[in-house]
Amino acid sequence: MTDWGARAESLLNELATCSEPGPGVTRLPFTPEHRAAIDLLQMHMEAVGLTVALDHAGTLIGRLEGPPGSKTLLMGSHQDSVREGGAYDGIMGVVLPLLALAKLRSDGINLPFTVEILAFADEEGVRFPTALIGSRALAGTFDAAVLTMTDSQGVTLQEAMTGFGLNPEVVGTLVRNPDDVLGFVETHIEQGPVLERDDQPLGVVTAICGIERHQIEITGETGHAGTLPMSGRRDALVTAAAIVTEVDRLGQTTPDLRATVGALTVEPNVVNAVPRRVTMTAEFRSPDDASRYAAGEALHNFMQKLSTDRRTAIKAKKTYSQIAQPCDNSLSAQLAAAAKKFGASGLVLPSGATHDASAMADLCLITMLFVRCRDGVSHTPEEFATKDDMGAGILALTSFLTELDHYNCQEN
Repeated sequence: MTDWGARAESLLNELATCSEPGPGVTRLPFTPEHRAAIDLLQMHMEAVGLTVALDHAGTLIGRLEGPPGSKTLLMGSHQDSVREGGAYDGIMGVVLPLLALAKLRSDGINLPFTVEILAFADEEGVRFPTALIGSRALAGTFDAAVLTMTDSQGVTLQEAMTGFGLNPEVVGTLVRNPDDVLGFVETHIEQGPVLERDDQPLGVVTAICGIERHQIEITGETGHAGTLPMSGRRDALVTAAAIVTEVDRLGQTTPDLRATVGALTVEPNVVNAVPRRVTMTAEFRSPDDASRYAAGEALHNFMQKLSTDRRTAIKAKKTYSQIAQPCDNSLSAQLAAAAKKFGASGLVLPSGATHDASAMADLCLITMLFVRCRDGVSHTPEEFATKDDMGAGILALTSFLTELDHYNCQEN
């Protein structure tokens, strides 16, 4: 009997060698490491009987043709990594569905629809200050303006794609017809501790959280730390500390809200001077857009009063907003039923991280399968999922594919 989890582990270890030198995995888009990864994936896709092509957004596509005129189920994730990341984030979501098709082939099972395995080029947004290029291209939301963005070496995205053998001028033509697509299924490590805490190998995602970010600037007045009386101070950092506490309070008291101050700078940032200026960020994530929006409004109201109380000037603006993307109830229920057959309880949970599925939601119905990861760790070399959990994921995907009610998939 084939140990499918061990096969996944072996292939992921092979793919982890497609990396820049150094700890963990560093595989950025449109680089020699990217080329090595897609060459390896292409070989394995062809071994399963897939027809393989690379589109002009850099997405590797392995297609298993169904009956003539059948619709297509899209599956996959991204091949790129963060710097010094792990061997599972993204790429596991390409390997597991590929091995699910390999199992179906070994079992002599033909599906009544077409399946495509997608390995997107750039989800992380590490090399260029943009992301989700491949998934946005398929969904018809690609913005050609990002082609002028540059990496740290001054290379534009357009130059990088052209040097990779692609034609970025035609990326806008890659959009799929939603009438031809059944849905998109993304498999991913959880990147959090919930499945491990509840001793579950697999979980099904309810929604990809919406995100908003706020840039905040606080201006007070500096002075000598030893001679400026406490009662007369206009300490920008003390004001910032109150904002940090309020952001945390909002996150602690609002269900399913993640609230974070992730960046903070202090001026003049010396040991014996009262801080004059602080710049900082506040980020909110939630599967419920109304809750997220209310938290942002509450923070701005809090800062308006705080500015008066602390006698410091506060400038704040929302710099980024992304709506939540709910997963399709029908697809998710069928995925959960499949997962239950292989050791899962049917646990459902939101995803606080953004995925290619969030962009694909503009094209078709989406669902996501989470696989437990050790200690909830991701984006580090220590990122890890066991072969047993990956094996359960492969079997769940296989069951999902064979039992998918593709005739009754609702229109988006």
